Amino acid sequence: MRTLYKFNGGVHPPQHKAESTRQPILAAPLPALLTVPLQQHIGAPAKALVRPGDRVLKGQMIARAEGNVSAAVHAPTSGTVRTVEMRAVPHPSGLRDLCVEIEVDGEERWIERRPLDANDPGVLRHRLRESGVVGLGGAVFPSFIKLNPGNRQKIQTLVINGAECEPYITCDDMLMRERADEIVQGIALMRYMLNAQEVVVGIEDNKPEAIAAMRAAATQSDAPIEVVTVPTIYPGGGAKQLVRVLTGIEVAADARSLDFGVQCFNVATAYAVHRAVHHDEPALSRIVTITGNVAAPRNYEALIGTPIAELLRHAGEKPDTTGHLMGGPMMGFDLPATGVPLTKATNCVIAKSRALFPPAPAALPCIRCGECARACPADLQPMDLYWFAKSRNFGKAQEFALFDCIECGCCSYVCPSHIPLVQYFRFAKSEIHAREKEKKAADTARERHEFRLFRIEREKHERAERLAQKATEKLATLQAEAPSAETNAKQAAILAAIERAQAKKAGIIPRNIDNLPPEKLAEIAEIEARRAQMAAMAQTKDSKAE
Repeated sequence: MRTLYKFNGGVHPPQHKAESTRQPILAAPLPALLTVPLQQHIGAPAKALVRPGDRVLKGQMIARAEGNVSAAVHAPTSGTVRTVEMRAVPHPSGLRDLCVEIEVDGEERWIERRPLDANDPGVLRHRLRESGVVGLGGAVFPSFIKLNPGNRQKIQTLVINGAECEPYITCDDMLMRERADEIVQGIALMRYMLNAQEVVVGIEDNKPEAIAAMRAAATQSDAPIEVVTVPTIYPGGGAKQLVRVLTGIEVAADARSLDFGVQCFNVATAYAVHRAVHHDEPALSRIVTITGNVAAPRNYEALIGTPIAELLRHAGEKPDTTGHLMGGPMMGFDLPATGVPLTKATNCVIAKSRALFPPAPAALPCIRCGECARACPADLQPMDLYWFAKSRNFGKAQEFALFDCIECGCCSYVCPSHIPLVQYFRFAKSEIHAREKEKKAADTARERHEFRLFRIEREKHERAERLAQKATEKLATLQAEAPSAETNAKQAAILAAIERAQAKKAGIIPRNIDNLPPEKLAEIAEIEARRAQMAAMAQTKDSKAE
């Protein structure tokens, strides 16, 4: 029996999960047009490989991974590329991103697929990179990187996250109920790539069907997989919180669980690993919960790029809907429009209504009751961070570990004054990032200016050295020709004065020469002496020529 641990804080918001688990997962109908973003992962966006007019097959790579941290993108079905241009994507900013639009032909013609039966972890990781497999728990970090800890890192425990603590979201629950065998096969592959000593699957106790299905599948696997029931509390599904509950290891905000020999993946990611390796099926679709103010809440398996509006229509969106959330009510964000496409990061879409999401009451002054600190799973002092963020004292906010905040929303949920604390923290973080970016740009500009001044000064010195070198060479030549001793000193002085004026004009000799220190005057005097010698030698040569 595994010993379970606790983390500080947490809350128990209404679950609203039963509504979308009454029916099995349904394959969403093919849409007429798919809009596939080229950046559905953390890291560099994929580089497009197709152009308008190209015919593509299902599973064909349409954008390759660029850089060390990236993931490929594939055609979710067969059809014709209509455009490769900027389109609206599901993002809090509402900004557009580069997308490939595919006009669906309805034939579902696949590329030739080659299931992989390899014993080399490197070959398996390369398959995942080429298949575009990323973390499907929300972080969308390329999985092949997390499955390559390096020679110095030894993985003791592989944690599989089936907690799914956020209200309304049930896509992982239904996946475990219906496809536990395939999840376990993916877990075995991940354990092999990491060479992990043990595998622990954590599932919250409000999912008894999923727990039973996963335990039954685990008993049929050769890999030692332990399915553990954990208490239902939000945000117990966070990676660091789940690692704490299952292993007792408390991972600091600036550290990784990998540093402690623990690696964590979502159950949906394990399923995607199995499909990519054993079926040569890239990340073309995902299971998404459509719930809230709809007639028939349920989970759909939909192709990447499917317009969210079509999924809402299939679920029977009600006319009194007031907005839409992507993700859960605690950490999700408002969608700018329902015409945006489904992406690998979309695990849930909630149709809002006034009954389900009444308008927030007006915020009242903070009474410093401490409820937010008691609920914070990161052991922060949100009331202090709030004051610093509101007063724009961002330096002090950083001293109070602002960036340790995971933006889970527990503090806002329990605040009796209804202060939107997380919004203040996000504002403070964005301002700090913007100021650091401006400072970096200013530092770069200053360095470039200083280098320009240095370059100009260096060129002046080099020019003076070249002139002195020529004068020295000329003097040696004239001395070899035995110049006359009757050099016109007056003309030489005049020529030296002319040269000195020209040098001042060129910037070689400063105009404020009278205020210079003795060592600088000596340097200038040496230059003038060389110029006078050169002028005298030129005069002597002219006299001989006459």
